[in-house]
Amino acid sequence: MLTRILFKHIDNSSLVIFRIIFGLLCFLESVGAIFTGWVKRTLVDPEFTFNFIGFEFLQPLPGNGMYYYYAIMGVFGLLIMVGFKYRLSMISFALMWSATYLMQKSSYNNHYYLLILLSGLMVFLPAHKQASVDALRHPELKRDSMPQWCQYVIILQLFIVYTYASLAKLYPDWLDATVVANLMRGKQNYFLVGEMLQQKWFHYFLAYGGILFDGLIVPLLLFKPTRKYAFFTSIFFHLFNSFVLQIGIFPYLSLAFTLFFFPAEQIQKRWLKKKPFYAKGEVIIPKMRTPIIIVLLIYFCIQIGLPVRHHFIEDDVLWTEEAHRLSWRMMLRTKSGFITYWVENKATGKRFKIDLDHYLSAKQKRSASTKPDVIWQFSKRLKDKFKKDGQDVAVYVHSMLSVNGKPYKQFINPDVDIASVEWDVFKHSPWILPSKQD
Repeated sequence: MLTRILFKHIDNSSLVIFRIIFGLLCFLESVGAIFTGWVKRTLVDPEFTFNFIGFEFLQPLPGNGMYYYYAIMGVFGLLIMVGFKYRLSMISFALMWSATYLMQKSSYNNHYYLLILLSGLMVFLPAHKQASVDALRHPELKRDSMPQWCQYVIILQLFIVYTYASLAKLYPDWLDATVVANLMRGKQNYFLVGEMLQQKWFHYFLAYGGILFDGLIVPLLLFKPTRKYAFFTSIFFHLFNSFVLQIGIFPYLSLAFTLFFFPAEQIQKRWLKKKPFYAKGEVIIPKMRTPIIIVLLIYFCIQIGLPVRHHFIEDDVLWTEEAHRLSWRMMLRTKSGFITYWVENKATGKRFKIDLDHYLSAKQKRSASTKPDVIWQFSKRLKDKFKKDGQDVAVYVHSMLSVNGKPYKQFINPDVDIASVEWDVFKHSPWILPSKQD
């Protein structure tokens, strides 16, 4: 039964149009990072980047290398859009985007992670079988259909993203609109809407509207009687986020996902009029059906499991940041911190304070003040630097942290030499002080 459902063939118009939009958005994200100065601020100006732990070998290219790197990614985005050497272009973009994602985490964003997942999935989807240069050059590639699993993987991935985003908002500081108020505070000068964004009633509207939208949008798009209303609500929601929160291509990528919820015949008639509509509904079982099913099961088990791993780690993820990433937990809290790094020469006992301006960019300083893994990495880097100068040093941290505007509390144990401890990605770091210190 499962085999027949997954490998039943349906019209591929939605996937073909999605490929075109996806490629365009990959291009805009890549070149936009150059022209907005993001590449300069994040990858060119800093002396080094804070990688995902375990990927220290990934560092930005020297000089203007990262500008060329992002320009090349933009070219691959255009090639994906027009469907030229699709598989090669898709694999190349997926690898390059994943590398630059793992290369730095000072600018961690949900949509950066989502783009990795989608790029990986798109490598295996037959999105170039119509309206592509590949299909023009090789007519034998042309197909009017695709296996139904190609549609299901996109919908299920979207459902996971939105559902976890909704569930993560169910905590006191979101429910009393504190988080939203903090997020909107710096937007009071926005054209036309700035004053409204400061109103308490509007904070509650955004807080509970966000929970309901994230939790219900996929089911409402799947249900035919509510599909049209959900679609127009989605347009308003995502355009509002784009204007107010300025989160890059994510709102437009989310709107592109709706292609998979509408009948393929509507998509074909509106966007691919010259393409025949496929309605045979044949079940074509490939030789690789078992590996395909196993890979999909493993992939989605990982996707379902990653966002709940913080429940198995001590203390509150809002405080410790442990298991925060890869969990669809964006814009759920505001954090501010004050930190001092002390380096102590083990031989002489002499201790002196580190001037962070000599080492870190403004964005890196924020991360090195509030995120334990970055604090640990910077402490290790300081230890290595002094070791090269012939000094064996310990690194101590005096840190105060505030979450969602609450009173500052001591964050890191000041008596622990952070540079001497090991990092365990699966366990709580005991040198992070408890969130409840009363």
